[in-house]
Amino acid sequence: MTTAEGPDRGESRDPGSAAGRGQGRGPGSVAPPRTERTGGYYHLLKAVVYRDLLVWVRYPLNAALGLFMGVFFFALMFYGGTLVAGQAFSDSIEGLIVGYFLWTLSLGAYQGVMSDIQSEASWGTLERHYMTPFGFGPVVFAKAIAIVFRTFLTSTVILAVMLLMTGTTLELNLVTVLPVATLTIVGALGLGLVMGGLSVLYKRISNAANLLQFAFIGLISAPVFDLWWARFLPLAQGSAMLQRAMRDGVRLWEFDPLTLGVLVGTALLYVGAGYAVFGLTTRRARRLGVLGDY
Repeated sequence: MTTAEGPDRGESRDPGSAAGRGQGRGPGSVAPPRTERTGGYYHLLKAVVYRDLLVWVRYPLNAALGLFMGVFFFALMFYGGTLVAGQAFSDSIEGLIVGYFLWTLSLGAYQGVMSDIQSEASWGTLERHYMTPFGFGPVVFAKAIAIVFRTFLTSTVILAVMLLMTGTTLELNLVTVLPVATLTIVGALGLGLVMGGLSVLYKRISNAANLLQFAFIGLISAPVFDLWWARFLPLAQGSAMLQRAMRDGVRLWEFDPLTLGVLVGTALLYVGAGYAVFGLTTRRARRLGVLGDY
């Protein structure tokens, strides 16, 4: 009995042992809770952007073909228009470059968001975003920011090639071009969220998604100065402002407040509506049990 009780008493007096630490707090003491350190939204955004760029560069042939096709289609329009219309086409080349630049931006944002959602659903990883500490919404918006960042990189390369090919110079004031272009393609992100949500619920909507890509051409060339209601369409107001900024050198602070208000308002409206539709369709897919089906 003495030898059996000795180690117990020795352990209770040992301040370094687990028993000694527990007994030292007293019978009514509570162990302090463990705090797990988690990254903030900055770490989430950094990780998502890094992953998006890493996936893009891991397939160099696909990335190079995407850039090549973007330049190739512009070359067809430029040289074909020069042969057919001659000087009349050359006089409007600046507008064509700005419009094509915005089209590649909006198309990249639209397709990027939609294809990323479709890929996550087909891989079975889309539902895991609901279990993250950040929540589903911040993860989706981080992915959207990463796609916009990558789209700006690729479209800037295409813009540089177009300027070299045509020998044209444009006003590239970053303080004006970056905010206007970003707010413009936010509307395309909203449309991408809508089509991505519909693809999660209905799976195959490629025909409708492809038709919407050609609608971007009409939206970018919409006459917002002749039709007052056209400026409330996605991409339309930003396209007109980007034309004035890159062709005429108009600075951001030189636009009237109403024009800037319409640009910001339409961007928030379409991305908010797109996220709302995306949330409704994904919740419907979860209730039906088809969120991870493909």
